Amino acid sequence: MSWPELKLGDWTQQLRGRLTPNQLLSEITWFRVGGPAQLFFQPADEDDLAFFLKNLPDDVRVTTIGLGSNLLIRDGGIDGVVIRLSARGFGAVEILDNHRLRAGTALPDARVAAAAADAGIDGLTFYSGIPGGIGGALYMNAGCYGTETRDRMVELRAVLRSGEIVTLTNADMGYLYRKSNGPRGAVFVSAVYQGTAGDPDRIRAGMREVTERREASQPIKSKTGGSTFKNPDGHSSWKLIDEAGCRGLKIGDAQMSELHANFMLNTGAASAHDLELLGETVRNKVRAKSGIELSWEIRRMGHFAEGREVREFLDGDVFTGAV
Repeated sequence: MSWPELKLGDWTQQLRGRLTPNQLLSEITWFRVGGPAQLFFQPADEDDLAFFLKNLPDDVRVTTIGLGSNLLIRDGGIDGVVIRLSARGFGAVEILDNHRLRAGTALPDARVAAAAADAGIDGLTFYSGIPGGIGGALYMNAGCYGTETRDRMVELRAVLRSGEIVTLTNADMGYLYRKSNGPRGAVFVSAVYQGTAGDPDRIRAGMREVTERREASQPIKSKTGGSTFKNPDGHSSWKLIDEAGCRGLKIGDAQMSELHANFMLNTGAASAHDLELLGETVRNKVRAKSGIELSWEIRRMGHFAEGREVREFLDGDVFTGAV
């Protein structure tokens, strides 16, 4: 499918970034699925982004995506504007005083961990074990092995939907487990992290340990979105999935990993419909087995292809947008 042209006016000629109509989002997501964005915008820098949002009509939907690692975009695509920040404009790392670091949100998490190690800043090693970029990590309070983004983030810089550039504190973000409650529609552009003094060699050794643990226990070289479901209080999602008989469960080319039961894979030519249907099938089976309702950790967004809707737990309401 393709979207009708989104006509915004002559002011777009002043933009320095790239506007692309009907950009196929399957080319961006790690699952390699997803329909087109009606209009895809990659701003040149923070000022270009602020100008764009200030002039964009209020009734145009805006969706921001990062590196596409923890993201399932439906086959019908996304209407309105999809914004994705580039490494050229939003990928700088700056070492600050007192063991602090400022990172652009287009940077992969692992790159930030490596930059911190080179500078002798400890405390960000956990980022070497998280796929995706800093923008997504800030949005979902990404973490692993006992440390979360909220434990290290001091403040972040964001452009609001109005085009205003603001600084948000850790408290402003209202972080919870795999969730934030910052201003709706804000686009994060950079963040400051607080670390501690450390020895670069020891920090790098810790990063190698994290990488080895991931490679041994997770299918990180497959087409996947990372952890599919959040861990319920007092439980591990992978164990609940395993106990419900869903390890290795397949729908078409969509499969729950044999290596780690909470990782969903595109083993070939799966569609977004196949993947989401598999996820809801797993949720249904886990609820039937244990009485526990798993919540998605992977962000799902966009429109279903006509006649290819997926209902919650297979029998509930049809989703209508991002969760």
